[in-house]
Amino acid sequence: MWIIFAVILLLAIVTVIFINQPSFGRTPKGERLERVQNSPNYRDGKFQNLSETPQITSDKGFVRSMLDFLFRDTKSLRPAVDMPVIKTDLSKLDKNEDLLIWFGHSSYLLQIDGKRFLVDPVFDMASPVSFANPPFKGTDVYKAKDMPDNIDYLVISHDHWDHLDYKTIKELKPRIGKVICGLGVGEHFEYWGFAKDQIIELDWNESSPLAEGFSVYCLPARHFSGRGLSPNQSLWVSFLLQTPSQKIYIGGDSGYDTHFASIGEQFPDIDWAILENGQYDNDWKYIHLLPDDLVKAAKDLKPKKLLTVHNSKYALAKHAWYEPLEKIAEAADRDSLNLATPMIGEIINLKDNTQVFKKWWKDVKSEESQK
Repeated sequence: MWIIFAVILLLAIVTVIFINQPSFGRTPKGERLERVQNSPNYRDGKFQNLSETPQITSDKGFVRSMLDFLFRDTKSLRPAVDMPVIKTDLSKLDKNEDLLIWFGHSSYLLQIDGKRFLVDPVFDMASPVSFANPPFKGTDVYKAKDMPDNIDYLVISHDHWDHLDYKTIKELKPRIGKVICGLGVGEHFEYWGFAKDQIIELDWNESSPLAEGFSVYCLPARHFSGRGLSPNQSLWVSFLLQTPSQKIYIGGDSGYDTHFASIGEQFPDIDWAILENGQYDNDWKYIHLLPDDLVKAAKDLKPKKLLTVHNSKYALAKHAWYEPLEKIAEAADRDSLNLATPMIGEIINLKDNTQVFKKWWKDVKSEESQK
């Protein structure tokens, strides 16, 4: 009994030490905690979605669902060959060019009307430990050091590890002007050394002017948050970025709900919608977009152009790595969605209506079949 007690005590001590590393951030306190607790979206001690949102929806129950997920064998879960990547020299970008460069998963650089926005950059680890969730072969070519020197706005959709990477943020800190994030997420940034006046921290349905002609609107998403043992103490969000020339919707992580139609009505003529596509499962149908729900969300938003992210770098769910791209490409052909399918690192010209992208994953599949 004493041996068992000692082992349990040791595990508890190790756990406490582990989760108190700076990378886990910090839950809100002081004035920020008061603001969190006064939010209409914070009830019963945590942030809540607009609709009831169980994270696991299977009739099998949580434990059996998780065991099924962990031990489910999936063909082509990860690519067997190196993924195609274009290594663009970001230091030579003209800041006045209107472009977007995707770095895999949900990380991308957005330049529009002379301002730079870096969204959910993860260039080190997408989990608390380095051995979990390794990137696909060939995709880990962009690092914090490759980012441009002057990043006007860092945009963070929520504080999960695959969207907010401590090491990346610390390395980028000298180059970041302002941070735009959901309510509660700012606590991490203050803990990591950012000044309070650098942080634009918004609740759902709040907005903030950024610069002349620029505004950001914080809007709902259907997801959850947390980096340690205290879930949902910060808010998961989507954003509508209004620039002098375009409206760009940054969807973050979100399952399907009524907010997509509401946003489409509130902001007609969205130029670009950037939506998650990948790392989904039928047992998580309320917190990530299933392929059919992605199409519904795009139709609700009615964007002129669609880009999908949250794929092609990590295997966080049990579907073939290429499935998200194949399904949205099929839907785009069927439903006349104006879909951009860039390779990692390929430049998207935001105002070029004639730019054409390859269905590059088909070449990777063909190369895999020849191995």
